[in-house]
Amino acid sequence: METVNAVGRRKTAVARVYLMKGTGDIVINHKPLLDYFLVEEISLIVKQPLEKLDKAGQYNLKVNVVGGGLRGQAEAIRLGIARALCKLDLENNRPILKKEGFLTRDARVVERKKYGRKKSRKKFQFTKR
Repeated sequence: METVNAVGRRKTAVARVYLMKGTGDIVINHKPLLDYFLVEEISLIVKQPLEKLDKAGQYNLKVNVVGGGLRGQAEAIRLGIARALCKLDLENNRPILKKEGFLTRDARVVERKKYGRKKSRKKFQFTKR
């Protein structure tokens, strides 16, 4: 089996995921998973698709991720992993991952700031006199 690659996006984070047979090593930007995501909760988000399919120790993952914060990067990686797993075995993996919502691109992004306002919706304080 050669390498399977997929792209995941969330907010402004973009993750390129390369999936290959192996022992379960996850390397993100040339660092191990637990060195890159120091918070345990965020590292669990990355592993969700693999654990749902019981394939946690079967594949090595090499991930390049840019942009966004840690949470957005973790969710972008999760989407990339889910898409790569679908490329491997479409009939069996897709329904399980789709049901959990791992294949849905979360399109919510920060609304831009407008002129004449403090932020995107917040206005300056109104003074009558």
